[in-house]
Amino acid sequence: MDSIFAYSFVTKSLAGALFASITAGIAGTYIVSRRLVFLSGGITHASFGGLGLGHYLAINPVIGAAVFGLGSAVGMEYMTSRGKMREDSAIGILWALGMAIGIIFIYMTPGYAPNLMSYLFGSILTVTRGDLIALGIVSLVLIIYTAVFYRTLLYISFDENYARTFTRHVDLFKYISVALTGLAIVLNIRMAGVILIISLLTIPANIIMLFTRKYLRIIVLSSIVSFIGISAGFAVSWFTNLPTGAVIVTVLVIFWVIARGIRGIMANNNTGINKKA
Repeated sequence: MDSIFAYSFVTKSLAGALFASITAGIAGTYIVSRRLVFLSGGITHASFGGLGLGHYLAINPVIGAAVFGLGSAVGMEYMTSRGKMREDSAIGILWALGMAIGIIFIYMTPGYAPNLMSYLFGSILTVTRGDLIALGIVSLVLIIYTAVFYRTLLYISFDENYARTFTRHVDLFKYISVALTGLAIVLNIRMAGVILIISLLTIPANIIMLFTRKYLRIIVLSSIVSFIGISAGFAVSWFTNLPTGAVIVTVLVIFWVIARGIRGIMANNNTGINKKA
């Protein structure tokens, strides 16, 4: 194991895993609580249009993806919150539009057409110093935002109607929250890819929600589970030479299966105790 940490890209990968876990823990708890799981998929695929635009304009593709990601996140929230369209329909339309725009710009790019499909799977081994700085800043912003407005976000996540009796700025908080979620997703795309990001946003939070419904506890524990899952998957892929992203997703799913089994055992034990009582 000592030989692993002799490489600088390994320590960068673990630092990226830590920031990814923090952003996934906070954003994942929010979208799972609000039942917006497919929102993450919509944002990631819609941002594909920005990736294609970035390559066409010869700029950093992540910048283009960030613009498309933020635009699609806010657009989905606007169309659904105003009752103009069903949530799944809005996500489906922006999902398809982003992918179509990305393909068009890739086709229009002179010379060699880059394989942007690699962004769907990502590579945690390619995380750069710039990626770490961006992810660190977003992680800090999410932590501060959640700490300052914790009670409001809690009410919005579990009972939006009650939240409106608590504050009249519910819609504003929803826009800010979904925008930060979109930004966190996009900044993780190059490192983790679409598939891993969706897994990080959904699986750890669902694991913890099997045992508790306390919002803060879900955030903290799902971040820990994310980091453990990424680290374990990274270690397994290192020694087996298997694709890192695929291994991490598999590890997280195994965690979920184990958690479901533990939850089932606990439920059976409680049922037996109640019958004896």
